Amino acid sequence: MNEAETPLKRILAIDPTSKGFGYIVLEDSDFLVDWGIKEARDNKNTRCLKQIRYLIELYQPHVVAVEDCSKHGTRRSERVRDLVAGIIKLAEEQGIRSRQVLRQKVRQAFESFGATTKHEIAQAIARRFPEIADRLPPKRRPYMSEDARMAIFGAAAIALTVLTTV
Repeated sequence: MNEAETPLKRILAIDPTSKGFGYIVLEDSDFLVDWGIKEARDNKNTRCLKQIRYLIELYQPHVVAVEDCSKHGTRRSERVRDLVAGIIKLAEEQGIRSRQVLRQKVRQAFESFGATTKHEIAQAIARRFPEIADRLPPKRRPYMSEDARMAIFGAAAIALTVLTTV
C-alpha cells in the first residue's frame, strides 16, 4: 500500500482566527482526541506556529488540514494567509502531509445534512460529537462578533471534509 492509499489515522485540523486559532485532533473519523482554542496577543503568527509545532509533536498527526485561502477572492487577511502558509511549511518540515480545503468544499460536504450556514454546520458537528456540544455558541446576530469557540467547529468541519474527500 503506498502513501496515497494509506487511510488517514489522525488529523490535526486548524482554523485560524484574528486572535489565534481553533484546532481539533480527530482519529479514525469518529474519535475526538483533543480540541481547543489557542490565543496569541503579540507576534501572532510566530506564537501560533510555536503552539502548532507543540500540537504536532504531542499528537503526531498523519495529516495537518487547513482552509485553502490561497485562491483569489479569499476573505482571509494577509496575516492569516501567511499563517496558513507557515502551517503548511511546518507540516512539510515535520514530514507530515498537509491538506488544504476550500470553504466551498466544506459547505458541499455538509449539504447532505441540510447544513449550509456556518452555524448549521457547527450544529451538525455538535450532534456528531456530543463531547463538544457544550462549546457550541449561540447563533450569531448581525451586530455580534464571531465567538472564538466557532473556530473549534471550523477546524472540525475542515477535518471531516478531508475525510469525506479522501
